[in-house]
Amino acid sequence: MRLTAAAHDSAHGLRIRPGGPGDAPAVLGLLDTAVAWMNSRGNTEQWGTVPYSRTEGGVERVRRYVTECAPHIAEPAGTPVGALVLDSGPSPRMPMIKPADEPERYVRLLVSDRRHAGRGIGSALLAHAAEETRRAGLTLLRVDCWAGGGGDLVAYYARNGFTPTDAFVSGTWPGQVLARRVG
Repeated sequence: MRLTAAAHDSAHGLRIRPGGPGDAPAVLGLLDTAVAWMNSRGNTEQWGTVPYSRTEGGVERVRRYVTECAPHIAEPAGTPVGALVLDSGPSPRMPMIKPADEPERYVRLLVSDRRHAGRGIGSALLAHAAEETRRAGLTLLRVDCWAGGGGDLVAYYARNGFTPTDAFVSGTWPGQVLARRVG
């Protein structure tokens, strides 16, 4: 997947740049702080209780994201505060997610530094994902997320222009696929 040049989101004061293998430690750090934040709020089901960098396969998965997919890093002043990973479809490790009937971009990861919560980092990254989808000449952007916890994450994606499509269960983990038309 081809990466584009850095974009600036002046509304949020962010620079969103293409990521790469050197960003793996920063992405792992963002994931670790997200797990700690979720746990502090009583959410131990979404990503568990172990820091992501210590979960089985966590480091390897992030390395694949930054080498095989299209990572994008949000930074206000040279310090990563968010990460987005785009791919051409859902993870092959998620066979319960139906493939799209057309070419698409798929959000494989969206994470932001919770110390910067409320600054629109995730929304800026999702807007960037929509623009990357348009640049690729595609009109479908999809994502899957955890649907537990009262559906707060599903509602977040809906506020960012996505529409719920297919619900699924992976083991005991409730999930939701959402789609957004761009163009």
